[in-house]
Amino acid sequence: MDALKASYADSSTDSDSDFPPDVSRNLRPTNPETAAAAEPLPPPPLSHLNPPNFARPITRERGISSRIRSFPHVEGNYALHVFIPVLIPQPTKELAQFLKRVSAHVPDLHAVDIDIPLHSLCNDDQRLEHVSLGREFHISLGRTVPIRVHQIGSMVTMLRQNLQSQRRYWIDFSKWEVFVNDDRTRTFLSIEVTSGGFAEIMKQIQAVDYVYKLHNLPQFYKDPRPHISLAWALGDISDLLRRVVGQEVKKHTSIAGSSLKRIFTVQFGGINCKIGNKTYKIC
Repeated sequence: MDALKASYADSSTDSDSDFPPDVSRNLRPTNPETAAAAEPLPPPPLSHLNPPNFARPITRERGISSRIRSFPHVEGNYALHVFIPVLIPQPTKELAQFLKRVSAHVPDLHAVDIDIPLHSLCNDDQRLEHVSLGREFHISLGRTVPIRVHQIGSMVTMLRQNLQSQRRYWIDFSKWEVFVNDDRTRTFLSIEVTSGGFAEIMKQIQAVDYVYKLHNLPQFYKDPRPHISLAWALGDISDLLRRVVGQEVKKHTSIAGSSLKRIFTVQFGGINCKIGNKTYKIC
């Protein structure tokens, strides 16, 4: 009974954690030997993994319906998200100026995870850099899905078993891209990884996908496109945003990466797993 109480005490029900549905695509898993020894616990009911209805948008201040859950909150469910944390290296002035020019044509853009329109930050360049770029971004390695409390221990253990021997490598963010989530409720302005670090991230996605499969959780998509998202807008405005980004890329090739082959580079620093409000260091 004490162990059961401790298990609940160490976790937090995800009543407010909303993660945008990932727009990357995935490969099938390999390397089953490393996790075969761990016996997965029973999966949650299929009704929890495939809900018949999605939650309505949560209306924030200023009348902005900024967050839409990819699954409804159910008592005892915890949102699971596996990702590579990314901090954009200084200086970020050129990136901020690129966002400023794009937001001038697309005023509905907001900084990721913030209900502040980018255009409202554009009068103060330092604030624009700090608010829109001075935070931790994520390369998702798996879908954001609900799991039950009894799955938390085996999920974290098996992720560590499959990802414990990750070497350090460099990740090149080299291409501006526009993504739309599965429900076409949000559009994202992102920077994609297409060269340096791509192969390593693919292997990590495969390992995460395998652990998901053992827990009867939905796997990633077919064609992975690792990226970080810098800004978002409600609805599907992908045509407009692609047109504006394309125009700015042609005008400012050094910022877009056409001449430098990359926008910025960071070193892989590990993988985290967030379950509810608690973050676990995987490697």
